[in-house]
Amino acid sequence: MRIGLLTEGGYPYVSGEAGLWCDRLVRGLEHHEFDIYALSRSEREEDEGWVPLPPQVGRVRTAPLWETVDDGIVHGRRARRRFAECYGELATALCSAAPGDPARSSEEEPEGQSALEADRFASALYGLAELARDEGGLPTALRSETAVRALERACRAPGAHRSAREARVPDLLAVAARLERALRPLSLDWYEDDDLGSVDLCHATSGGTGALPGLLARHFCDVPLLVTEYGVRLRTHYLTEPDSSPAIRSLLAGFHGRLAAETYRRAAVVTPGNTHARRWQERCGADRAKLRTVHPGMDAAPFAEAGESPECADPQTLVWVGRVEPAKDLVSLLHAFAEVRRAEPGARLRIVGAPCGPEGVAYLVHCKGLAAQLFPDEADGPHAVGRNPVSFEETGGPELPSRADAYASGALVVLSSVVEGFPTGLVEAMFCGRATVSTDVGAVVEAIGGTGLVVPPRNPRALAEACVALLRDPERRERLGAAARARALELFTVEQNITAFHGIYLEILSRTPVRRVVLDDTGEPLPFGVPAEAHVPGRWSDATARVAARGGPGAVRNGPGWATDGGPVRATTPVSAAEGASR
Repeated sequence: MRIGLLTEGGYPYVSGEAGLWCDRLVRGLEHHEFDIYALSRSEREEDEGWVPLPPQVGRVRTAPLWETVDDGIVHGRRARRRFAECYGELATALCSAAPGDPARSSEEEPEGQSALEADRFASALYGLAELARDEGGLPTALRSETAVRALERACRAPGAHRSAREARVPDLLAVAARLERALRPLSLDWYEDDDLGSVDLCHATSGGTGALPGLLARHFCDVPLLVTEYGVRLRTHYLTEPDSSPAIRSLLAGFHGRLAAETYRRAAVVTPGNTHARRWQERCGADRAKLRTVHPGMDAAPFAEAGESPECADPQTLVWVGRVEPAKDLVSLLHAFAEVRRAEPGARLRIVGAPCGPEGVAYLVHCKGLAAQLFPDEADGPHAVGRNPVSFEETGGPELPSRADAYASGALVVLSSVVEGFPTGLVEAMFCGRATVSTDVGAVVEAIGGTGLVVPPRNPRALAEACVALLRDPERRERLGAAARARALELFTVEQNITAFHGIYLEILSRTPVRRVVLDDTGEPLPFGVPAEAHVPGRWSDATARVAARGGPGAVRNGPGWATDGGPVRATTPVSAAEGASR
């Protein structure tokens, strides 16, 4: 089958998020064809280039979300009126409490009213998409005074959310600019029969703006949509917008909530990466019948040696591995380790990881200062050189060439985060057969099951007590480590991830009505080009079904009678990845 893989700030860019997961999926399903439609978030991403692409990638098309686009399109009076009406309806939907909003309650927004607002948002969104298709694009209109005034009217209208009513002109300008970037996929030329319309299935690797091309392919071409989310965009918005004004946060939360609800409504299947994400999706209106939890697939091979040799670990060493940033709460970990040292004077703590951005650099400096205060350098005797029991290190050096070596160096792996999605670091520790002590955040409990100890976040005493209990009980550590490794190998490998998605692809196509019949050079239907029931004798396709050939001009002359209603439609020959990137 032919898959349209939709990404935002990810694959195929070298520095993209979730790029490794997408690359493993594409390479693992080598018997399928993939067309990649990528939205880039920064100039740096594009400058660093792409990862090497496998031969099953037939085409790559990209579009930037970071640069200001001047399309030079001047709309006539009728187009301006259409835009004002659609954008006004969109803004009105954003000013009401959206799905997933903590301020939303059944008393404030009855079920009927919620459905009405959802329909209003959807009608406005597709109305803008149709206008963009008719007029050639909307970037200038989305940044225009008309857009800002429509936002202002919606915020001042009766029934608007209290935070929206408090919006001032700078807030409105900021929201209009953010919406223009988020809605930029509406203006792309990807939604034709020889583009996204020619794929069998759209697979969006994230929600939000990244899923918009899939929504429009479904709207214009009836292409089924699969949405995978390892982090829900609305949750990310709440975590990353603490400094914005209440009005900006409220309006953007309304947009993300409404877009998420529409995405889940139109998707054939939604695959959260964990139960934590699944709960957010249900809060945003996802139908439980469409949800299939698919855990992220990770390569266990680099950690096999450490997992098979648990006896090599230092029994007195605790290890923390990850990105250094405030959300990881290393301050609580250091205070907890101070209590561990009082109970076990020989214990050591290795903090392994690089800072994430300027904020991470400042946080690392603060943590090093705190460690120097809590643990003055100690020496075994008057003529020995003292050393601090806490070390800050990075992988790549002679002592710790890889993350596997970092996990292997200690008998106990600790996670102290206050915010966490799916804890990939914990899963790596499980592959290494290490016992873990973690804070109860995100999908931690789901990942470790009963193979590790879990304590409340921001509770150094509880964290210390759990660590001491395992340091003093090597048999329990070994038992938990072996169980953790068995669980990780069963649930979190690349193989199980690829197998799950292959089955979901086939499930979706088996329930999708025939849109187009793909024929080979001999005029026979290609396997997986259509659902399985299309090969059963009988008339399964309707009068609007289309026929496409992948053999180039002249490949289709006389197809089967049941497949040629309405005349053949010649498909465009797939463009190579290199050619697609330059389009």
